[in-house]
Amino acid sequence: MASVEQGKQAIMLSKKHKAGLLNFLSAQGILVFFLICMFAFSLFSEQFLSQSNIMTVVRQASIIGIIAVGVTVVIIGGNLDLSVGSMLSFSTVLVVDLHDKIGPAGAIILMFVLTLLIGAVNGFLIGFMRLNSLIVTLAMLSAIQGLVLIYSGGQNVDIANQSDTWFAFFGRGYVLGIAVPVILFAVLAIIVQVVMSYTSYGRRIFAVGGNPAAAVYSGIRKNWCVFSTYLISAFCVACAALVLGSRVMGSQNNVGQGYELLVLAGIILGGTSLLGGAGSIWKTVIGVLILGFIQNGLLLLGYPYYTQWLVTWVIIILAVWLDLANKRKRLFTTHS
Repeated sequence: MASVEQGKQAIMLSKKHKAGLLNFLSAQGILVFFLICMFAFSLFSEQFLSQSNIMTVVRQASIIGIIAVGVTVVIIGGNLDLSVGSMLSFSTVLVVDLHDKIGPAGAIILMFVLTLLIGAVNGFLIGFMRLNSLIVTLAMLSAIQGLVLIYSGGQNVDIANQSDTWFAFFGRGYVLGIAVPVILFAVLAIIVQVVMSYTSYGRRIFAVGGNPAAAVYSGIRKNWCVFSTYLISAFCVACAALVLGSRVMGSQNNVGQGYELLVLAGIILGGTSLLGGAGSIWKTVIGVLILGFIQNGLLLLGYPYYTQWLVTWVIIILAVWLDLANKRKRLFTTHS
């Protein structure tokens, strides 16, 4: 009898260990995957973990990260914003083109105003007209891209005297040895994280995204909350355009093409639920950095640029799978 009881206890203990391992992998599997990739990249490239390379990756990821901060708020509120790539193209072309015409200060102000106006249109159609966010922002993506082509005439735009303008500070400058884009990324992430975690406004956004009907019955003005999230997203895109334009000192009409995919990949990697009501700005920052380091490692190993898109697809599928596994407490569903 004692041996039978010991056998049962051993089986129960084995099941607990297995369940614990599955729970850990489903909750932290993407971080394990990231650490494995970091270790593998460091074995094949001595430059990968160097200080200069790390700072370069963080600086390059800052543009995607700045946009992702705003889009995370939109997704937590239960919606999507697929227009950020085209919006980035529009804002960057606009601020660069207007630089030599009305001066850097005027160009920056007008760019922010018009970008916020686009965000307001998105917010009005989705928040007040109650249209589907996927359809609205997908249509806006196309509309903005057409607007950029009309405005630029299909031509690239450049700043004439690139060495004689303070505009370069936002993309090329340093403060205490830290690149300005990294500082801007960090400041925005901190501010939005504090707002979302410790203010009544942040709690309302989580409530609207988690249970819209209950939020309305609780007296929350859902339409204004949704509207405000798209203003935040547009503001972050404008900040990213400021960094991108001042770093390159020029722009193409399709410079933001594909950014919406990279932004969503970073957000999904951070664990923000596409269903709304759950997410974290800090985790989005981590997700963006994971994506940046993996892409950098592939380049250092000599893989062509297009492999980044293939790897990004694999990472998105893996992240979504692990997120679902974490919710159902198993890696594979038992239903047919």
